Amino acid sequence: MKVASYNIHKCRGLDGVTRPDRIIRVIRELDADLIALQEVDRRFGRRGGLLDPAAVRSETGLQLLVQSDVSHRHGWHGNALLVRGDPVSYRRSRLKLPGREPRGAIVAEIDLGDGEFRVIAAHLGLFRLSRVDQVDALMSAFHGLPPMPTILLGDFNEWRRWGRSALRGFEPTFGVAPSILSFPSRRPIFALDRILGWPAGLITDLAVHDTPLARRASDHLPLTAEANLEARMPAAQRAA
Repeated sequence: MKVASYNIHKCRGLDGVTRPDRIIRVIRELDADLIALQEVDRRFGRRGGLLDPAAVRSETGLQLLVQSDVSHRHGWHGNALLVRGDPVSYRRSRLKLPGREPRGAIVAEIDLGDGEFRVIAAHLGLFRLSRVDQVDALMSAFHGLPPMPTILLGDFNEWRRWGRSALRGFEPTFGVAPSILSFPSRRPIFALDRILGWPAGLITDLAVHDTPLARRASDHLPLTAEANLEARMPAAQRAA
């Protein structure tokens, strides 16, 4: 199963023009089965969703799983999911994250036909101490859930690689977050976007999607990976 994470920057390209059609074309390029999107709603005014779900489905085959309770919005703190086709099963909850800015995460349990798995999709804050608290909140939520293959992904806004990285809180469970440069899209120098998995071996073939269109459509490049839902669960969890 191919998965991706993409901060669409409210569909505003590097030319300063808001063009959802370009974002949909990049999504089509990704050819993924599941995509976590960030910044899917306008920032000001009614803060309406920027993507036309019907256009997304007709042009990419993906369904937008809306996370907002407000009819004209798509995201939960800007986070939304795209999945291929109609899920066999789908349950989701939403998690408010601590910090100086309003932030949140989606926790979804999905079966796309090959078995159930969990997705935790988040857009972490701009302040390091907030990110530390947000990572702690995500890990607390994860440990409180039944064991299940889990994909943790999103724009984590963390450019540090070593001791002061807020992402160190993920390492005991999800391992070291590979650093793949994705921002800014024209000439990436920071690894802000991440895709992690539990158990070990769930996520492979992590890569940045770097095409001429992706460099123009948003200030982030998408990340892609393969998710192997047959990755072996730890013995203690298999016996639970």
